[in-house]
Amino acid sequence: MNPAAAGAVAKAGVPADALAGQRRLDLLLGTLFAFVAGYVDAVGFVALSGLFTAHVTGNFIMIGIGVAGHPHGLLLKLLALPAFIVSVAATRLAEGRLIRSGRAPVPPLLLAQCALLAGFMLVGLRAVPNDPGTPAALAAGLLGVAAMGVQNALSRTVLARLGPTTIMTGNTTQIVIDLVDLPFAEGERRADLRARLAKMAPAVGAFAAGAVLGALAHAGWSLWSLLVPLLLLVAVDLYLWRGQPGGSPPPGH
Repeated sequence: MNPAAAGAVAKAGVPADALAGQRRLDLLLGTLFAFVAGYVDAVGFVALSGLFTAHVTGNFIMIGIGVAGHPHGLLLKLLALPAFIVSVAATRLAEGRLIRSGRAPVPPLLLAQCALLAGFMLVGLRAVPNDPGTPAALAAGLLGVAAMGVQNALSRTVLARLGPTTIMTGNTTQIVIDLVDLPFAEGERRADLRARLAKMAPAVGAFAAGAVLGALAHAGWSLWSLLVPLLLLVAVDLYLWRGQPGGSPPPGH
């Protein structure tokens, strides 16, 4: 929430300390979700011959490479996009139903993401190593894509206040633009730029750290390495189920 919006809410009677607490929580959640996305993307890429689970449009490049004469894992990448679309659509439909019933949508949908991610790990452990064309490998990859489809959908709707957590190209572009504009900005404009940088920069750093740690962890622990993001998401979900502020949708959703 930028300073101007924070001021508007404060005038509506929300205590300043509550606003500050919500901003800190949002920063923590955005950073954790970005770390999870980078980590899972790296593990999926290494384990399943170049499959992107979070940055799913990256699979277009891999499909092009496959069509050009390197077809290893091509079927899985072709199936990834429809699996992603189904996951996003199902998340949106479930979100709408939860909101209409008066329930906070984030905790149950995060639980669904945890279940899909656990499925990715457990089914993937049964897959033949280095052969993304086996039924187990196909199922594992599609479960991973579906898990990150949930996060992609939430980051565009009820968790939009956190900023993008799965695709860092836009974040990086905005950071560079804001850094160029910052020396020339004054007053409220300068405060807005600083607030946006404070939100986006940690997400980019966390995504990069997650990618590095995910690749290293997979080298040592295979798909058991997915326990790291899974446990992080479970911890966040338990926190939100207890009725903390992050479990409720922001105004307008």
